[in-house]
Amino acid sequence: MDALYKIISIAIITCIACLIVKPVRTDFAIFISIVGGIIILFYTMSYLSNVFDIFNNIFKISGINSSLYAVIFKIIGIGYLTEFTASICNDTGNSSLGDKVLLGGKIIILVMALPIITSILEIVMELLPK
Repeated sequence: MDALYKIISIAIITCIACLIVKPVRTDFAIFISIVGGIIILFYTMSYLSNVFDIFNNIFKISGINSSLYAVIFKIIGIGYLTEFTASICNDTGNSSLGDKVLLGGKIIILVMALPIITSILEIVMELLPK
């Protein structure tokens, strides 16, 4: 819970700084917003090691191919990065560009998910009676 308070505090301070600076220097307010977002992003990355350990254990127990492990984390990373980038685009007034970043990310995720879908279909086909 302490981590959430820190993230909220950083976000509120960043928003207040942007509100104060925006009437004077719009370009600098955008920079403050981006830096605040990056600080929050780096702060939350410290918690990812726990997630990696848990997923690693799940994959070891389940016997799922380790190459799918990498694909799943790439897909998650692409999702977060495209959402973060689209938010920056929206903050700078380029919502159309942000929408295209999201669309591109979704298409890339779909393409990267094809091996997972194929593996699931193979497992289902093996379970069906012949």
